[in-house]
Amino acid sequence: MILGEGGEKMSKSRGNVVNPNDIVSKYGADTMRLYIMFLGDFEKAAPWQQNAVKGCRRFLERVWSAAEAARGGEGYSAENEILINKTIKKVTEDIEALKFNTAIASLMSLLNEFAAKGAARGDIKAMLLLLCPFAPHICEELWHMLGFEGLAVMQAWPDYDAAKCVDEELDIAVQVNGKFKGTVHVAADCSDEEAVRAATGDERIRRSLEGMQAVKQIVVKNKLVNLIVKPL
Repeated sequence: MILGEGGEKMSKSRGNVVNPNDIVSKYGADTMRLYIMFLGDFEKAAPWQQNAVKGCRRFLERVWSAAEAARGGEGYSAENEILINKTIKKVTEDIEALKFNTAIASLMSLLNEFAAKGAARGDIKAMLLLLCPFAPHICEELWHMLGFEGLAVMQAWPDYDAAKCVDEELDIAVQVNGKFKGTVHVAADCSDEEAVRAATGDERIRRSLEGMQAVKQIVVKNKLVNLIVKPL
């Protein structure tokens, strides 16, 4: 259910009804579709926010600008390949789970990377295929403008390479006696000993261990290290 901006149920008596035709006339049908799916969890009520509608329109305008600025290259660019594979995986799983809002958020993050690094035609092609269920009209227009064959909606859904969706490095939390003290950067799937060594080698964590004696180390792989200590 979409609520009014004040969080109350829409009704004529409250004067908080939003006419979809007005939104389509002002911002376009794609913006309307995109915003409704970006509004929140599909099964939960959420209030209408006019500023967020404008944000969705700006996102689509940035997609257009990125497509116009796309450089040559039909495949994925080296700098964007890993993130594109991760985004395909994320959007695919989120759509199947009806988590449209987080799927769209992933596409927004991908576009931010394109803006920072630039994007090849192949990068934009993948984004258009992923965005097409949410904003079909602009995607078809850009698909045609970039000279891709057929219709975007008729193309096969993009596949991802699972090997390129695994982080080589990641940040894990470090706790001392169960209290969060910071994070450290480690290789993915590193051994427990390596994770503890990275945690105790960090200067901020070391300060928390001064005057303490190690009792036990608890490691949750790829997530956290909890150092149990007691005073000397």
